[in-house]
Amino acid sequence: MPSTLDLPQLLALAATLGLASGLRLYAVVFLTGLAGQLGWVPLPSGLQVLQSPLLLWGSAALMALEFVADKIPWVDSVWDAVHSFIRIPAGAALAYGVFGGGSDLQAWAVLSALAGGTLAASAHVGKASARAAVNHSPEPFSNWGLSLLGDLTVPGLLWLGWNHPWLALAAVLLVAACALGTACLLWRFIGRLWRVRRGPPDPAGALSP
Repeated sequence: MPSTLDLPQLLALAATLGLASGLRLYAVVFLTGLAGQLGWVPLPSGLQVLQSPLLLWGSAALMALEFVADKIPWVDSVWDAVHSFIRIPAGAALAYGVFGGGSDLQAWAVLSALAGGTLAASAHVGKASARAAVNHSPEPFSNWGLSLLGDLTVPGLLWLGWNHPWLALAAVLLVAACALGTACLLWRFIGRLWRVRRGPPDPAGALSP
C-alpha cells in the first residue's frame, strides 16, 4: 500500500477528491496539501506533491480568486465555462494519485482516474447548471447562498473521506446523483422556457417558398 490508509479509505479519498474537484478544485488541492503538510492525514505517495510550498501557495491564491469570482453573478458562469476544461481532468488526476504511487496498484489507479473524472464532471455540470439558472434571479442572495454551500461542501466531503469512508462513499453517490438530476431538470426547464418565448411555429411561414 502507498500509505497507512486501508482500501476503503483510499477508495473514499479518491471518490471525494474527484467529486469535490468538480465544485472547488483549488480548495481541494490546497486543503489536501495543507492537511498532509501539517501531519493531520497521511497522504498517499502519489499525492504528496500537493504538500510542496509552491503548490500550497499557488493553490491558496487560486482558491481565494475562485472564492471571489464565485460570488459575482455571471462571472461565476464564465469561470465555470473556462474550468470545464480544467476540473474534470484534474479530478481524474487527483483520484489517480491516490493509488498511483505503487506499481502493484496501477489497475486501481486507472479505475480510480476514470471514476474521479466522471464524478468531477457530474459535480461540475450540476454546479454550472444551477448557477446559470440562479443568475437569472434579480437578487444576489440565492447566488451567494449556493456559492457558500459549495464552499462548505468541499471540506465536509474531504473530512468524511478521511474519517468515515463508507459514509463518504454514500455521500459521493448521493451528491453526484443530485447534481446530475438538477442539471437534467434545469436544462429541460430552460428548453421549455425557450420554446415558450419563441412561440408556436408560423404555418404560413413554413409553407412559403
